[in-house]
Amino acid sequence: MGIIVANMFLTLDGVYQAKGGTDEDPENGFGYGGWQTPFFDDESGEAMGAVIDRIDALLLGRKTYDIFAGYWPNVGDDSPIAAKFNAAPKYVVSTKLTEPSWAGTTVLPHAMAAAHLRERHDEVHLFGSGDLLQSLFTEDVVDRLNLWLYPLTVGSGKRLFGSGTIPAAFRLVGPARTFEKGAVALVYERAGEVETGNMDEVVAGRSDDGG
Repeated sequence: MGIIVANMFLTLDGVYQAKGGTDEDPENGFGYGGWQTPFFDDESGEAMGAVIDRIDALLLGRKTYDIFAGYWPNVGDDSPIAAKFNAAPKYVVSTKLTEPSWAGTTVLPHAMAAAHLRERHDEVHLFGSGDLLQSLFTEDVVDRLNLWLYPLTVGSGKRLFGSGTIPAAFRLVGPARTFEKGAVALVYERAGEVETGNMDEVVAGRSDDGG
């Protein structure tokens, strides 16, 4: 059984909107498009490339699909990222798209249909696609979160955990990785239900142990 992996690039206040360019997504008057660019360095680029190398299939929402389909096929396969994205099977969740322009694309009717992709591919990776991600959270079919956290706040914009978020526990997979310009890469995997407790009991236990 494969996994569905969400790759998200976030500000400290959880915004993912328009990370890559000034005109990428100005919806609702968002004025900080391209906020990720000043923090890019060779080491973080290599780390992102290593993630992309693991992709067996792409899963995208309609807006992100249109952006990718309008860009990557025109880059040329001299780019390792373009070669990977163009060759990989692609799945887009849409109720209106009938004739996808990007070769290798299959249209899925709803988010729950994405759950079955784990039966066909080892690692299905999602980029951007915030509306779709909220639906995947609701259906509890996100197995891993690759989070790239950047040292800035923007105060408004589309946030990772929105209306589709359900109570869920995750576990950190390996140590956090930090980069020269302040970005931090974190990998979490789904880990059951949310557990609760009382901190005074924890503190009392440490005191009894002489901690």
